[in-house]
Amino acid sequence: MAASRHRSLRRTATAVATAAAIALTAGLTTGCDAVDKALDCVRTADAIADSVTELRQAVENTDDPTQWDESLDSIEKNLDKIGDQTDNTDVNKAVDDLGTAVDNVRTSVKNGDETPDLSPVTDAAGELTKVCTP
Repeated sequence: MAASRHRSLRRTATAVATAAAIALTAGLTTGCDAVDKALDCVRTADAIADSVTELRQAVENTDDPTQWDESLDSIEKNLDKIGDQTDNTDVNKAVDDLGTAVDNVRTSVKNGDETPDLSPVTDAAGELTKVCTP
């Protein structure tokens, strides 16, 4: 009878240890996922900042709107990437704001504006970088 009780306690201890290990592993994995998402956000925000710089240089140095479009397309592509990776409200708002600013520049260029106002794009990109920084 003592041997039976000893086996039962051992099984219980093993089950508790297994459950604790699973819970700890799940917690660590979730933590790593959050860190990975944050790093992806930072990398993508950095890529967007580079695209905004390229857009500014294209507008300042060339009269070719196709180069402007390429920079705007690059920003939008990276915005889609961030939007797919996060459920953070602040990040999503910054993504939406930057998307709106990009759309406004694109509309301005289509309407013949040869010097579109890029400050809303720059401001929104700065905000996105800020909310992506852990």
